[in-house]
Amino acid sequence: MRVLITGSKGQLGAAFERRFKKNGWDYAAADADTLDITDGNAVVEAVMPYRPGLILNCAAYNQVDKAEAEPEKAYAVNAEGVRNLAHVARRLESTLVHFGTDYVFDGVKRAPYVEADPVNPLNRYGASKLKGEEYALGVPGALVLRLSWVYGRGEQNFIRKLLGWAAGPGPLRVADDEVSVPTSTEDVVGATMEALKAGLFGRWHLTAGGSCSRYEWAGEILKGFGVGKELLPAKMADFNLPARRPGYSVMSSAAISAELGLKLPHWRDSVEKFIRENR
Repeated sequence: MRVLITGSKGQLGAAFERRFKKNGWDYAAADADTLDITDGNAVVEAVMPYRPGLILNCAAYNQVDKAEAEPEKAYAVNAEGVRNLAHVARRLESTLVHFGTDYVFDGVKRAPYVEADPVNPLNRYGASKLKGEEYALGVPGALVLRLSWVYGRGEQNFIRKLLGWAAGPGPLRVADDEVSVPTSTEDVVGATMEALKAGLFGRWHLTAGGSCSRYEWAGEILKGFGVGKELLPAKMADFNLPARRPGYSVMSSAAISAELGLKLPHWRDSVEKFIRENR
């Protein structure tokens, strides 16, 4: 079966491409410089002749704060782009896999969110991603996996940003009132492949086990990389960021774990593994 990966230069898309290359899969990888998913005609012209049986949409506009100033760009990629891919997936009767976010929740609940919980995004990014979920689920057999605090090889993640900040002068201040689940791209790829083998469809939460604050996660990162930087707890409000974020967006992966008979690793174990492999 042919596979199309969009957003192939992002950390998640690149992780899928490494897996497919290693296993000898027949796939095509496209990023914004080779396929603009916001252009419906371009999507039809590029995808229809290739006729993939599986479309993995890893493309996303994920600049959360910037989306407040340019919501039309976030919506174009995270919603309209998904609608364009959904259109060709329906025509080809292909399976569409799309990745959502924990930022569809408002953080009012203080227990892990489950798939049936009501959504209420606090920012433009979360709203655009929620609309993308709706478009994806319009495709028969589509699979939507909501992720949180994703990290992997690449520069656009909290781990790399933190290490960059740590190179500057003075102590580091990180929010201790923002709680979710760091989730490795490698764990996402593995679980997604299991879900596809099982013929899973619909909307599911997919995160590592446990939960932590940004401050706790930062401590593990600095310790693992041997960075002796002073780390101080702070509050989200201290940073005066343009986009509001949920203080609590932990999602439960119990449903997909039970469905697949899959035990997802604890976030700390996956972070330690990532650090060992990328130190």
